[in-house]
Amino acid sequence: MARVAKNPGSVAVRDRLLEAADRLFYAEGTRAVGIDRVLAEAEAAKASLYSHFGCKDDLVAAYTERRIAEARWRIEAFVAPIPPQERATRIFDWIVAWAESPEFMGCPLQRMVGEITDAGHPARILAAGQREWMLARFVEWVEAAGAVNVQQVATALLVLFDGAAIASLQDGPRRARDARWAAEELLKAAAPGGRGGRRPKTRKQGR
Repeated sequence: MARVAKNPGSVAVRDRLLEAADRLFYAEGTRAVGIDRVLAEAEAAKASLYSHFGCKDDLVAAYTERRIAEARWRIEAFVAPIPPQERATRIFDWIVAWAESPEFMGCPLQRMVGEITDAGHPARILAAGQREWMLARFVEWVEAAGAVNVQQVATALLVLFDGAAIASLQDGPRRARDARWAAEELLKAAAPGGRGGRRPKTRKQGR
């Protein structure tokens, strides 16, 4: 993981390295961008990279950690004014807005996971933690919506959420709108008395 800077001057160098890595990794990918590109972009010496991050893997992990922190802040800020019972569907509006922004190039975590096959890589471990965090949010929101089969519905919504981000990269924000419609239908079916909340009728003997 990223190391703590020891003095104000080194903080500035560390920030430049992380800012450069963030821009390059998101735009071009963690595999395509080498250390020399990051150093040139940050106008930093190679020794500073090893002093603050140790190696490229740790820099990728720091980039991932930074993106996760930003995503959590943005998600929490977006849903804060929304009634809890509406958050499970309204969160897809957040993906719509994200996909409409000019800087959108897909989900940085999904892209990173697609490039790094080692599940034990520190960045992959951080990404797995983010998925658990997102699933926990959907569990909260599904419970607030009054649905049955909360865990199953929350997991299905997480799949829709992931798919909306991936598909929006190719097809634009309309795919996130499609995902919101599917989420609404899923929650209707999972409502008490809905298709997913009804108990099957038992047939009477002799009929």
